[in-house]
Parts: sequence; C-alpha cells; structure tokens
Amino acid sequence: MPNSDRSRPAPYLAAEVSTQPDDWAGADAIATRHRDILPREGERVAVIGCGTSLFMSRAFAALRESSGHGVTDAWSASDVHHTRDYDRYLVICRSGTTTEVVEAMRALPADVPRAVICSSRGTPVLDLAEPILIDQVDEQSVVQTRFATTTLAILRSHLGEDLTPVIAQGRAVLAEDPSVSLAQVRAAAQISFVGMGFAAAIADEAGLKLRESCQSWTEAYPATEYRHGPISISAPGRAVWAFGPLVENFADDVAATGAHFEHRAIDPMADLLRVHQLCLLRSADLGLDPDHPRSLARSVLLKP
Repeated sequence: MPNSDRSRPAPYLAAEVSTQPDDWAGADAIATRHRDILPREGERVAVIGCGTSLFMSRAFAALRESSGHGVTDAWSASDVHHTRDYDRYLVICRSGTTTEVVEAMRALPADVPRAVICSSRGTPVLDLAEPILIDQVDEQSVVQTRFATTTLAILRSHLGEDLTPVIAQGRAVLAEDPSVSLAQVRAAAQISFVGMGFAAAIADEAGLKLRESCQSWTEAYPATEYRHGPISISAPGRAVWAFGPLVENFADDVAATGAHFEHRAIDPMADLLRVHQLCLLRSADLGLDPDHPRSLARSVLLKP
C-alpha cells in the first residue's frame, strides 16, 4: 500500500525532475557557446563516463553515428580502449571527482583534444580537459536526473536536432498526475525496459534509476533482444516498458505473456521523465529516501 506519511519533506529528486524541460530549453545556447570544443563532423570520437554518464555517452554515440557525423565509441571510464585512434575525446562526469574518470583522463593521449561536461565547480576533471560547466543543473540528490538529460540535450542540439518538440512533450508529461498515468506500472513486481538505437541506452538508464531510488527489480535490453530469452521473465503482475518506435509485432508478443505493456509514442528522453516520476512514487510507497540510495554516494572514490 502507498505510504501515507505526509510529514516527510519532499525529496530533492522531485524538484530536480520538475526543472528538466526548462533546462533543455537552454541546451542550444550552451551547445553553440562550446561548439569549438565539442566533436566536429567527420571526427572519430570516444565518449567516456560511468553509470548514468556512460548511458548518456552511449545515447550520444548512437545518435551521432546514425546522423552521419562520424565514428563514435562510448567507453566505461575503467575500460577505455587506448589501441584505437581518436580525433577527440568527450568525458561526462557530474561530480568531477570519480576516481575511474580522473584516472582515465590522465591516461588519455596528451595530443588529442578533449572536453568534459560537468556540473561541479572546483573539481579535478575541469583541469584535465576543456570544461563545459553546467552547474545550473547540479543536483543534491545522489540519483542523477537533470544533469544527465540536460547533457544529452546539449549534445543533441550540437548534432543539429530541434528539441522544441521534445521540450513540449516533457512539459506535457510533467503536467499529468503520475498517480493516474503510471497506476498500472506502479505496482509491477518487475519491469523490463527496451528500446532501439539511442533508446536502448535510455532503457538502461531507466532501469538504473529505479534500482537506485527504490531497489526495484528492473532489467533492460535492446528491443530486438528481448525475445531472445528475456521475454521469459514477463508474466502477469510484471511490466514491459518500451521507449521510442516499436519493432514489428512487439506489443503482441508482450501481450501474450500477460505482462502489462507501457509505451508512448513520444521522444525517449521525454518518456524518461515518466520513469523519474515513477521513482518518486515507488520510493514513497516503500518509505525509502530516493535522494540517498542504499550503498551509493554522489561520487565513487576508490581507495588507492
């Protein structure tokens, strides 16, 4: 049953979710201001991050390649492939202090240009690359939301995308009552997220958000891989959430399992806001603090 304790203050996460469409509206100006240090068309690029930042790296890599801007790899900071030649590196790191990111940046070839997108002033990564500081979207919650999506919005704008429809969709999502629009998925015992292209990375991010904020059982797959095994986990009382365009017959295949199917024909980045709202609902239902997830901190600092 939903937790009815109204004495608990609203989590920081709620405020940080609510600003996102307005944050995206400023992406074009930021992309334009930093155009010279962001990846140029035709360059071979590596994008580096950890956790949520890795998923945003993967989303950008998929979008950049699919739009014909050039070869783009996304690497975990702990597993950058230094045997490949790149024309430019792009690093994404909210905290600016994550040990694996700092070490990866120090190991990059000194003669290859690199930029870093970060929201934390006075942090080590800002001295290791050309900085793109977006501290206006920094967060107090450990769970990343607006930094990640605003970073992706900046990079999408840099690729030449018009984000006006996405911003409008995001605002429409936030105008809804999530207790109504998410009622069926709210109580699901398990959720599988799927998508194709950059939406596959959004699916991974959605699963991570619910695991972090409310310890939910979630999984994520490319939509075409879902039927190669993961479909076996779907059943009544569970859910499948698809981002972006559906692959052929996908909805029918989910329906046959008895699982609830959640899908909207909106941009995956706007649809991710609905997952953020679900994080708030489910954490409240369970009496959990989504700002301070179990065993997590704002930055992963490894002992030497």
